[in-house]
Amino acid sequence: MRSVTRRQAAHHDKRSAATEAQLLSAVERLLNNGESFTEISVQRILEEAGVSRATFYAHFQGKSDILARLAENLRTGLLALARQWDPGAGEDGAERYARFFEEVITIHRANRIVLSAVREVASYDPAVRNFYTADLEEFDEAVLRTLVAEQEAGTTPSDLDAVAASRIIVWGGSQAIARHISVDDGSGDAAFARELGQIWWYGAYRRPASATHPGGPAEPEPRPKERTT
Repeated sequence: MRSVTRRQAAHHDKRSAATEAQLLSAVERLLNNGESFTEISVQRILEEAGVSRATFYAHFQGKSDILARLAENLRTGLLALARQWDPGAGEDGAERYARFFEEVITIHRANRIVLSAVREVASYDPAVRNFYTADLEEFDEAVLRTLVAEQEAGTTPSDLDAVAASRIIVWGGSQAIARHISVDDGSGDAAFARELGQIWWYGAYRRPASATHPGGPAEPEPRPKERTT
């Protein structure tokens, strides 16, 4: 009897996964056909996927939930890429980052329509905005951990503000990648990735320490005196 129950549960899980995939694929098709996610109704998704409203709500809370699910695999893949690299492994960091960003840009290009929809909806939907910011916050935290570890190892200068640096390069880098993809046909991807790699590595991880204040932030340059007449 238990084996029958297990088989029934496995069959149900398989059908449930297939239905979810069917709904996700339907939304992707609609987006790829040029429809705005904001203007796609639940009824339109039902018609495209060929499922009932009850089936839809048995798997998703609403449209925003579908969008978050579409972006989830992308986030997981990008974080996995980021965690594969050890800054202290002896490899040239700028080159490694350049290769990493080429992979990131390739993934973003392949999913640019979904990512564009996420950014669009995040501007007015708290659920998607929370997902979008949590995505970057998790990446931010991963970069912060590596920066702090490198400071403790003495390979990243102690005068670097690791919190500010990780925030700038992660959140700023995300916006820069999105802008690049929107204006470049792909021919400039390698050059763009190389510049990002150089900026991350030499702007943070291996930034020269202050010559006058090696153990802390440098004092600001004094302002020039105003000329009097």
